[in-house]
Amino acid sequence: MSAAFVRPDAPLTVVLLTYVAPIEEVDAQLEAHVAWLKAGLEAGVILVAGRRTPRSGGVILFRGTAEAVEPVAQADPFVTSGVATYELIPFNASLAATTLGDALA
Repeated sequence: MSAAFVRPDAPLTVVLLTYVAPIEEVDAQLEAHVAWLKAGLEAGVILVAGRRTPRSGGVILFRGTAEAVEPVAQADPFVTSGVATYELIPFNASLAATTLGDALA
């Protein structure tokens, strides 16, 4: 029987985006933001991203320390255009579902 969890000991950072401009201004930056997200996913630094509910910002899970993630977060078109601010929440993944183990390493 295999374990249902792994101990990845992986540094991760959650980035919380908060919209600070009207949603029309946010939407004007959406295409560039999505392109930025896709580049991060393809590079393997972003693991998952999505809108907050209700739509007041976003949540992005990054692989890496806050120090490594911050320059990437600062380059988000939502941030560079001034329509959103961000907060970094670093943590160390000490337990994960087995199916996530490789993604976190």
